[in-house]
Amino acid sequence: MKHRHNYILVLLLLTLWVSNFTKTQAQPGQGQGYAMTTGWIKGFVFDSKNNKPVEYANVVLYSKRSQEQVTGTITDTEGFFHLTDLRPGMYILEIKFIGFDAFTIDTILLRPNKSEINLGRIEITPDVLAMGSVEVLGEKPIIEFQIDKKVINVSKQFTSLSGTAVDVLENVPSVSVDIEGNVSLRGSGSFNLLIDGRPSVLDANDALQTIPASTIENIEIVTNPSAKYDPDGVAGIINIITKKNKSNGIAGITNLNVGTFNNIGGDFLFSLRNKKTNYYIGADLSRRNMPGNMHSEKWTSTTDTINYLNSDGNSEWGGIHGSIRGGVDIDITPSDLFRLGFRYGVRSHDRDFESDFLKWSIPGDTTTYSSFSSGERSGKFYSLNLDYVHKFGKEGHEISSQFNIRRRDMDEKSLSKLYDENQDLYSGQKSTESGPGTRAEYKIDYVLPINEDDKIEAGYQTRYSLSEDDNTMAFLNTATGNFDIDDSLVSSTDYERWIQSTYLIYAGNIGNFGFQGGLRGEYTYRNITMTGVEDAFSIDRWDIYPTLHSSYKFGDQQFMASYARRIERIRGWHLEPFLTWMDAYNVRRGNPALKPEYIDSYEAGYQRSIGKSLISLEAYYRITHNKIDRVQTVYSENILLHSFENVGKDYALGTEMMLSVSPYKWWNLNIMGNIYDYRVIGTLYGETINTGSFNWSARLNNTFRFTKSSRIQLNGMYSSPTVTAQGRSEGMFFTNIAFRQDFMDRKFSLTFQLRDLLGTARHEFTSEGPNFYSYNNFNRQPRMLSITLTYNINNYKTERERNGQGDENNIEFDEGDNGNF
Repeated sequence: MKHRHNYILVLLLLTLWVSNFTKTQAQPGQGQGYAMTTGWIKGFVFDSKNNKPVEYANVVLYSKRSQEQVTGTITDTEGFFHLTDLRPGMYILEIKFIGFDAFTIDTILLRPNKSEINLGRIEITPDVLAMGSVEVLGEKPIIEFQIDKKVINVSKQFTSLSGTAVDVLENVPSVSVDIEGNVSLRGSGSFNLLIDGRPSVLDANDALQTIPASTIENIEIVTNPSAKYDPDGVAGIINIITKKNKSNGIAGITNLNVGTFNNIGGDFLFSLRNKKTNYYIGADLSRRNMPGNMHSEKWTSTTDTINYLNSDGNSEWGGIHGSIRGGVDIDITPSDLFRLGFRYGVRSHDRDFESDFLKWSIPGDTTTYSSFSSGERSGKFYSLNLDYVHKFGKEGHEISSQFNIRRRDMDEKSLSKLYDENQDLYSGQKSTESGPGTRAEYKIDYVLPINEDDKIEAGYQTRYSLSEDDNTMAFLNTATGNFDIDDSLVSSTDYERWIQSTYLIYAGNIGNFGFQGGLRGEYTYRNITMTGVEDAFSIDRWDIYPTLHSSYKFGDQQFMASYARRIERIRGWHLEPFLTWMDAYNVRRGNPALKPEYIDSYEAGYQRSIGKSLISLEAYYRITHNKIDRVQTVYSENILLHSFENVGKDYALGTEMMLSVSPYKWWNLNIMGNIYDYRVIGTLYGETINTGSFNWSARLNNTFRFTKSSRIQLNGMYSSPTVTAQGRSEGMFFTNIAFRQDFMDRKFSLTFQLRDLLGTARHEFTSEGPNFYSYNNFNRQPRMLSITLTYNINNYKTERERNGQGDENNIEFDEGDNGNF
């Protein structure tokens, strides 16, 4: 594959050459070979009532065409502001300050030959409702709805501050989390996880359980992405946006949390920013532990005997995670931006089970014994990212490229031991799986505005992945007490995949109607070779993924509709056809004959703002072809074999609702609901499948503000039962509560959190098929208490004063819980 690595390097160099070449070309308003013309806007802001300059007023400049913020600043002691490095174009200037009416200039035109504008004296009028004894505090809502995504402001969800991204997602619309921390998006565990817009080095659920909630700025949920994005994942994209400094100088934030059941964690993030460069470094270290108890019932039938097995026991899940990340952002010129970032981490995840068993058969005798099972997955990972953006003279006209490489070295071990009623060891299995995995990705994107309302986007991407897995299986030798490796079960798998993609998007507006059409083409080559298997399992094919988005606005209301075709690619461990013992009574084997899932996803939505309240309704219909489900069969007496099969199609038809209201100034209420009909239709092992369930979930988030520095948050979540091809998961309900107190003018904060307040969180699952029945119930220890300390270093108070005492339209940061990160 050496030529493919060289191919990627050539593409990277080509992008840099193209960007450098374009800077030497004539742009509108500039001569051949000259630098692009930039300009400035300046002025003075005064109080119209007392004729005094207004210090620390927010001055924000927006693009007239895209309505996006271009830059901003604050006024000095003389009320003076100066916005520099502006390209020719049409702009909107907005000035805001607590206690004053907003001031707006709708049209400011910077021309290549007139790029310097002095607005002189600007007078803003005091708000007639402002009173000296009243302090106005504004906050971003917990959840914001945008045309193509939902944005969750994590700093507002302090019930999950000491946890991970998984804990935040427990209270997010469209997302559900089971008691084991597995995340589903609209009922599907298949989604594409991005971190700051880049693919994660770890699998989605592994990565989400390692990202501290305190390091997250917000989370974006994209259920019908455009053709610009990778089409991977049944349900769409979850994008984790981490905190970054936005103000000049040195700034930082630190968090420390401790909790019951030996939970502890901490993280920090520091940055040094000047006019053209931003350096940042951060790290986190945590130990998570979740004890619980479990109960299981099982029977299997072989020949003329029915074997029964019941167990009760205790479990403990947890692990240690640590990582360090850093990077630099450089504004090479006003038109060129370069970013370099890295992350290095280690992870260890453990599961221990101790159970007492009651075993009997008909016909047969009854016996009792106990078992100990453990599983460990540990290793290190790293990623390196390079980004380059060049902006042309025309606003919105740009080219960008991104290169990232990710690698992980993970080892997985499982051990199972059985003891008789005298606690003598008489049976055991031990398995190992190890091997590195490397992924590299390069892409280039180009945006060309056609006119004020229309634009074209195009791009190319190549992805390459290579992994190796070595597996061993050993059984207890009762004569020696050692575990002897079974050579017949030693195997090795090499997995290689190369994907090349190109896309084209046209977007525009006709009056209040907006539209976007896209088409993505992908070529996929995949090859899997395994020891002991003569034939390789290969894929060599082309796929087409169309997308369509539309919207219609009138007043404070908006309608949206979209369609996207997606794919769920098969994970490597789903394909490996060798045995891995999960415990003494469960063994796993992959299926190399699996076909990828293809998804057709349709959505329609309605949003309306009523004052400070927001209501959103969404309807969706999703069809999954070649549905992959985890299935079970009888391996031997009381032992189930877990594998994967294409079972046919599944259908999800439903609607989501979101209502955000503030009944009182001190109370904010968010209500979220999801109702959908789910069906699985197909065949499995020659038997027809036609099963379904009517599913619904609801979330309720309450935030109560007692003083400007004291808040309580109470939330609850319920998920109804749902079905799979062979089973049914029961419903789950839990509640969390948290209290937050700020000190030292919000530089320091203390948060108390109590998770699973009512002790109702549990996971209950039943599966059955030919010759077997299995029931499992797991309950985690309730009322997990944690305390989190947060300290903002050398940035919160100063920036808060400069930006208008926490105005909700603050351009540097919202009046949040974590300063301007």
